[in-house]
Amino acid sequence: MIIKNKKELEILREGGKRLAAVLAEVARSAIAGISTRELDALAENWILKAGGTPSFKGYKTQGAQHPYPGALCVSINDEVVHGLPSDRVLKNGDIVGLDIGMWYRGLCTDTALTVLVTQTKFRSLTDLNLVWVRANKLIKATRKSLEIGIQQVRAGARVGDIGFAIQNYLEKEVRLPDVQGFGVVRELVGHGVGRAVHEDPEIPNFGKKGGGKELVEGMIIALEPMATDGSPKVKIAPDGWTWLTRDGSRAAHFEHTVMVTRDGAEVLTKI
Repeated sequence: MIIKNKKELEILREGGKRLAAVLAEVARSAIAGISTRELDALAENWILKAGGTPSFKGYKTQGAQHPYPGALCVSINDEVVHGLPSDRVLKNGDIVGLDIGMWYRGLCTDTALTVLVTQTKFRSLTDLNLVWVRANKLIKATRKSLEIGIQQVRAGARVGDIGFAIQNYLEKEVRLPDVQGFGVVRELVGHGVGRAVHEDPEIPNFGKKGGGKELVEGMIIALEPMATDGSPKVKIAPDGWTWLTRDGSRAAHFEHTVMVTRDGAEVLTKI
């Protein structure tokens, strides 16, 4: 657990704001016909223009045979997270997770969202063509679960409070026609962030109220619920990076970097 000082918090606020603007531009460009490699190039260019550098590019993790090659993780349909940029082209109806991180003045923030691919650029992030009903429900529920998790964040709360709220909503409280609830991925979790891409504590998207580490004022954490439209079980692809659903069901992913305060959470990666 790393508590950030006042100067670091100001840098993280500014870096998070700039990264949120970058992700918004990437999301507006995620249209049918663009390749994930092109999206990655756009993301890196916008990060550099924002005065930052990509925190994912060159990142190494145990088990992967090579460092992460891109600035942007682009995960399509049954890919939960960490999809590699390539020559794959987005198609109408694809669910696409966009995950991005940026170093700014020596500190990093992390954010993600999931979009439904349409034929034309979105006028805004909420201006989506909601033709694909089931896919849209998965995306909306996952986005809502992030909001619910953030509501649990305050000094003195526990990590388990966040996980319980997210899990309870996705598995039990979703009450929509033809939806019995969504799967909550267990193998992948949120985390501390700031001086490193991943810091303690881990922030699971499941848990028990009152369980886990206590949240302390000044902590910077990344909440990132990952939900599936089927079984929550996942597997790692042969590339060593991409996580896939075992049953081939589609997945959605949302993430914000937040600061723990006495009264709640301050979302740093929000425009």
